[in-house]
Amino acid sequence: MPQISNIGQDMPSSPIRKLTPFANAAKKAGKRVIHLNIGQPDVSSPDVALRALKEDTRTVIEYSPSEGYESYRKALSTYYKNAGIDVHLDDLIVTTGGSEALIFGMMSCMNPGDEIVIPEPFYANYIGFAKMAGIHIVPVTAYIDGGFALPPIEDFEAKITSKTKAILICNPGNPTGKVYAPEALDALAQLVLKHDLYLFSDEVYREFCYDGSQPKSVLELEGLAQNAIMIDSVSKRFSMCGARVGALVTKNAELRRTIMKFAMTRLSPPTLGQIASEAALKAPASYFDDVRSTYIKRRDVLVNGLNNIPGAMCPSPGGAFYAVCKLPIDNSDAFCQWILEHFDLDGDTVMMAPASGFYSTEGAGHNEVRIAYVLDLQLLERAVLCLKAALEIYPGRTI
Repeated sequence: MPQISNIGQDMPSSPIRKLTPFANAAKKAGKRVIHLNIGQPDVSSPDVALRALKEDTRTVIEYSPSEGYESYRKALSTYYKNAGIDVHLDDLIVTTGGSEALIFGMMSCMNPGDEIVIPEPFYANYIGFAKMAGIHIVPVTAYIDGGFALPPIEDFEAKITSKTKAILICNPGNPTGKVYAPEALDALAQLVLKHDLYLFSDEVYREFCYDGSQPKSVLELEGLAQNAIMIDSVSKRFSMCGARVGALVTKNAELRRTIMKFAMTRLSPPTLGQIASEAALKAPASYFDDVRSTYIKRRDVLVNGLNNIPGAMCPSPGGAFYAVCKLPIDNSDAFCQWILEHFDLDGDTVMMAPASGFYSTEGAGHNEVRIAYVLDLQLLERAVLCLKAALEIYPGRTI
């Protein structure tokens, strides 16, 4: 029998999706599964984007330019400028989702065997992207007791070796919802310049910041024009996950030329997705006002409910639409599978993502789960009740 590649064998299963067979089995058994495992918003995509698709009159769905349509890149650069970020359309390469932007960026900036430093917990798919590029993730741990604040700069510096080529952050963060303090980012920029590294910043949740917090873009950090790489996407911003349209933004011309080689090899980003994405940029400010208001209400219901469960602890996220919660359990993977297989509250159960999959340090996050508050208030309230009842009888409860 032919052998599977080492890369294929080393690729991790998604902690967000790996429990799907157990969720499907629960549904077949007649249970209602409340899906809090995945960042698939239930809010509507902008009407203007949906209309653009319905009203498009083209008779051929052609390839777009490898860097993306100029009209979309121009509109996107205007969006960034309105947000205080100086971006020219030539600084932009449109990608097939933010995922492709990260993969192209990693493969253009690093050689197999190089290292990238990432504060953990981090978006689980970073592990898969790094595997594809042949690079190694070196984690710097942030802790729930500190609200997942950016670790001290000396912790980052202690991880830097001759193989270190980049640092990657997500701001606002997935899975924690943390919005990093501007002064912490300024200090990180100085470290990047000191060691001549690349600084990747995944900024797909920029529009979702709460309680007066404001995200500072990597492209606003002083002196980083040749080092900074911003990753973006329409998936969460406009509730358009299926459009598969992202962007890589950098002022580094040589790096852009390199990334374009990858972009040309994969031919083009999605044509229909770009049509919808360009139109979405015309959505009124009220669209985001309404969505932010919705997420704040959901966050408060979820976080307050979780913190009222004996033994649970959940910091209030400052952005995005995720929360990491510490539970009185022995193992988050076991608990998230058990609640689907062996528990229901009057027919209801909950699907969550084990937070262990968002760490690369062995054993970290073993008693934490990530919850996406992307469902309506009634379902979130019901999910909290299910969790409380499940924890009362879970065999692996620790306190």
